[in-house]
Amino acid sequence: MTPATWNPERPWRGIMVATALPLREDLSVDHDAYAEHVAHLIAHGCDGVVPNGSLGEYQTLTDDERARVVRTAVEAAGDGARVMPGVSAYGSAEARRWTEQAAEAGCGSVLLLPPNAYRADERAVLAHYRDVAGVGLPVVAYNNPIDTKVDLTPGLLARLHADSGIVAVKEFSGDVRRAYEIAEAAPELDLLIGADDVLLELATAGAVGWIAGYPNAFPAACAALYHAAVRGDLATALPLYRSLHPLLRWDSRTEFVQAIKFSMDLVGRRGGPSRPPRLPLTAEDGAAVRTATEKALADGHH
Repeated sequence: MTPATWNPERPWRGIMVATALPLREDLSVDHDAYAEHVAHLIAHGCDGVVPNGSLGEYQTLTDDERARVVRTAVEAAGDGARVMPGVSAYGSAEARRWTEQAAEAGCGSVLLLPPNAYRADERAVLAHYRDVAGVGLPVVAYNNPIDTKVDLTPGLLARLHADSGIVAVKEFSGDVRRAYEIAEAAPELDLLIGADDVLLELATAGAVGWIAGYPNAFPAACAALYHAAVRGDLATALPLYRSLHPLLRWDSRTEFVQAIKFSMDLVGRRGGPSRPPRLPLTAEDGAAVRTATEKALADGHH
């Protein structure tokens, strides 16, 4: 799947980059830099963007900033269908409001975590997704049991698909066996790669999309990797995967926002600082990210 064959009827498929949000040194949002970044990603092989995800530091944004980020992404992408905003919030009423804002902006789909104010039970999870799906935009569920402590198991995903019509799942559990269990429990539900460092495993298991982190810094190389992986071209994909994996595994680390932004800075893209409570990388982590980024550059990736 490339920009030329990307299908606006299923806009959550392909490479949807969870965009980092460029900040100035005073920690204000650089909307001009963000618009340029979105356009750059799409011009270099990515199919769309996911603003206001964790990588976009949505938890630290004001309501006005969060809404403007979505509008900026839609304008820069040139087609609202290429934009899948994160609409996660503590309660379904707020998540529904962000989904309505996404619909008004012309977005093609939204990405939604389970309720994240507490460890919700299955009944509450079903109600949460049902309420937000009522807006009418396609909803992609985001399974991140590491952070939310709510696990969207294959059985629960099947119920969500049947009950609220979720169209896909961003699978971030790290358990690649889930791919086969999800396909058995909900064969019509699209599987999207949710963690960069299991891309090859999930692509070969039938994933039809990637909500991606490291294309922020290396869009063309990551696009080449994804396309080779989903078409089963392991001769191309495996050497690329091995070369990029020292970077890709940072997507599953607590410091993924700072790491990806630092890599962006190193390759000449504006990443900038992160807002508190995130702190700058330690000297040790910064050195590791620098080494991996410089190696990727030396290997010819961009």
